[in-house]
Amino acid sequence: MNSLKNKNNFSISDLYSFLYNAFGPQGWWPADTKFEVIVGAILTQNTSWKNVEKSIKNLKLKNLLDFNVIYNLSVEVLANEIKSSGFYRQKANRLKSLVYSIHSNYGSLENFLNQEVNEARKFLLSIKGIGKETADSIILYAMDKPVFVVDSYTLRIFKRIGFDLRDYETIKMQIEKNFNYNTENLKEFHALLVELAKRYCKKSPSCDTCPINHFCEKNI
Repeated sequence: MNSLKNKNNFSISDLYSFLYNAFGPQGWWPADTKFEVIVGAILTQNTSWKNVEKSIKNLKLKNLLDFNVIYNLSVEVLANEIKSSGFYRQKANRLKSLVYSIHSNYGSLENFLNQEVNEARKFLLSIKGIGKETADSIILYAMDKPVFVVDSYTLRIFKRIGFDLRDYETIKMQIEKNFNYNTENLKEFHALLVELAKRYCKKSPSCDTCPINHFCEKNI
């Protein structure tokens, strides 16, 4: 497969292999249902996953983590149940808007999940508060469609490694082509980048112990 390379002849495919060997399979996104993935994608905006887990656990305990239940739930009640995720009123409104729009446009969650990538992405981006990262997370992990999620971790890592990719859509397109639009590989690569960023490639990086430090632009 053709891969983008940095100045040290290090490709995206090389990066995937090194990270997979270092960390193993990630099994991301952790969820019991497709709808749980959608909820998590919205709740994780501007907060840590640990805070999202608390909200999801609370919704499950109260039997609220269901498309039809949330459709009929008031924004006020929903906001109260997801407080641990931060910006909870805003996120409750976004989640309610998404559920309502899915119901209005497709009739059911199942019908929405069966949409093609371009249709689903256009629809999701039309919902206030849902940007490219959230939309692509839903498409990749809930719909099992071959898109790549370009998050802040990806941008940070790619800049340090020296891949000459300048914007969200360019990075997304190149990585999707690099993995031949293989959904499982795109999921795994995104998850591995997240793990690298959390362990080593932080805002203040731990380069000495990083498994790819010899390929990083900082060391070229």
